[in-house]
Amino acid sequence: MYKYETHLHTREASACASASGAEQARRYKELGYDGIFVTDHFFNGNTCIREYTDWADRVHQFCAGYRNAKEEGDRIGLKVFFGFEYCHDGADLLVYGTDEQWLIDTPDVMEINVYDFCDKIHAMGGFIVHAHPFREAGYLREIKLLPMWVDAVEAHNCGNAAQVMNDRAMWFAEQFGLPVSAGTDNHHLSAERISGVMTEKPLMTPQDYIDAVKERRVELIIV
Repeated sequence: MYKYETHLHTREASACASASGAEQARRYKELGYDGIFVTDHFFNGNTCIREYTDWADRVHQFCAGYRNAKEEGDRIGLKVFFGFEYCHDGADLLVYGTDEQWLIDTPDVMEINVYDFCDKIHAMGGFIVHAHPFREAGYLREIKLLPMWVDAVEAHNCGNAAQVMNDRAMWFAEQFGLPVSAGTDNHHLSAERISGVMTEKPLMTPQDYIDAVKERRVELIIV
């Protein structure tokens, strides 16, 4: 089986992360993972991209963690894929299937509402996983569910403080017939519990991951 991290942050773009993209890549390689998705907090989340000249510059800075992880991954033999975490009033959405150029070409992405955002992602073939939908934490004011707008549910997240939050996420997915995924929500090299998914075939592109989740061909790494 092949192992992949689906939810990971870097200090280049996420204000709450302490590990660089290259450091994350090296650690996952050491742990025997075959690939990682870099999903830094987007501009409506806990981003550290504060100063920029224009939209393209802002996006370029945001993608630095991914680029650094990808460069190191190419060097050491680890697949590195792009994603990002979009925030909407308590709902954190992991987006897969886009890239830096798509973000540059879509400057209104921060001006539209979450429903139009989801429509844009789906129109370009992207995929949305609802991250830790039942997390309870000081920075979250409410639990907001969007079952008609997401494609899958992160049913196991190591960043949740209690197992019941993951149990509720699995219940949510089952109630709406949504496929599931899992991720560490890793921000630091000190993270001890490392999750993700396993697949029988290697993932060569983000679309391979999207297809595997849609077709329920991923095995969750539960730790």
